[in-house]
Parts: sequence; C-alpha cells; structure tokens
Amino acid sequence: MKVQLLPVEGLPEVRPGDDLGHLIASRASLQAGDVVVVAQKVVSKAEGRMVDLDSVRASDEAVRIAPGLVAQPDPRFVQVVLDESARVLRSERVLITETRHGFVCANAGVDHSNTGEANVVTLLPLDPDASAAGMRERIRGIAGIDVGVIVSDTFGRPWRLGIQNVALGLAGLPAVLDLRGTPDDNGRPMQATVLAVADDVAASAGLVMGKTARTPAVIVRGLALTGDGSGHDLIRPAAEDLFR
Repeated sequence: MKVQLLPVEGLPEVRPGDDLGHLIASRASLQAGDVVVVAQKVVSKAEGRMVDLDSVRASDEAVRIAPGLVAQPDPRFVQVVLDESARVLRSERVLITETRHGFVCANAGVDHSNTGEANVVTLLPLDPDASAAGMRERIRGIAGIDVGVIVSDTFGRPWRLGIQNVALGLAGLPAVLDLRGTPDDNGRPMQATVLAVADDVAASAGLVMGKTARTPAVIVRGLALTGDGSGHDLIRPAAEDLFR
C-alpha cells in the first residue's frame, strides 16, 4: 500500500458562516476513496463556535481553580472550560474534563491558539460527526466524488509525551478495525487487537498540518477503508478509563 499526504493549499482565513466543503472542493484535486482531514479549529470557526472572553464572567469555582493550574490561565478561560464540560475529572496542575460529547481531554478542547484575536477562544464543534458528514455531502455535491472526512484535533496522551492529531468526528470511513478473533500470522486468534484507524489517519495528516503551517485540510490518499464509523467509537468506556 502506498499512502500519500497532500495539503489542500490556498485556503483563506476561515470565518463564521464560511462554506468549508466548498472551500475545500474548489481547491483540492480529489479522487474517489480519498480521506479529507480537516482541523477542528477551522470547523469551529466556520460554525461560529467562538467566545470572546470579554463577554464571560468567571464564577467563584473558576476563580478558585485558575491559580492552581500550571499555566495560571485567565479565570474567564477556566469558566468557558467549565461551561463546555459535563464534569471535571482533575483540576490540580492541569484541567482535565469530560466534554458533553464524552471526550476526556485537557480544557474541554477550548483553545486560544490561531483564533486571530487575543481574547477569543474556540470551542469544539457541537457535533463533530455531523460536521464531517455535512462537509462530505457538500464535497460530493460539488465534485461528484465520494470521499471520507475526518474532523481532527490535537490531544495529549496519558502514557506518552506530546500532542497528536486524533479523530473527533468522521464520515465515510470506519473509526476502528476490530481484529479480535481473527488469526495472527501464526494462526492464533487475536484477543485484544482493535486498530484506531481514524486516529491513525488523523495523526498522519498532522505531519502536514503542523501547528503554524496554516494547512488546515489534508488529503490522505491510497487507503482502502470501507465502512462508516463515528467519533464516539473511539471513546474508551468509563469502566476502562484511567480518569473516570
């Protein structure tokens, strides 16, 4: 298998209300079976998932938590995180929460970087799977080509250093490949092998996206993935989660 990573070049600064599917389809040379990985940041901008901290009033809880965090963030930032969280899992040194989607991550995915304004933060899309499905349908309508779409974001990892692109939402490809019960090369049935293929694809696209390369969409070509999964397929059950 030969896999190619192709940046979608020439995308403008994305603003609320922009048609991301059209922006991508009009600038990309797509082929059937491609997977388009789109950074959460531009999806959130297009969907208006942005908050000006000047409009936020910090609660007593946010004021209490902020000084105990390593970054000592603005309490108003902490308040936005609390508003986006179903529950707080850790608030000492780092703020780890469970989002309303079920993701366990730092700061509920609320982010200051690359927002274009000093006091503006972005929030995760309300429904990343629906965001991916909408872009997929829009691209198919414009280009006449069936592609997969992943909405990705960078998450930290409990057992390893560094952040890595993961799939928040997806359409047109599976999230996982469950190989349990199938034989390995020696004929023994595998007991625990579940491949997070959507995260693998998102991580590979992250090599091209970077954090400052201004490449928020990447085509991953050469995969042979069939099926239709969901970002929720990648969420570890609470009984197996170290934080819950």
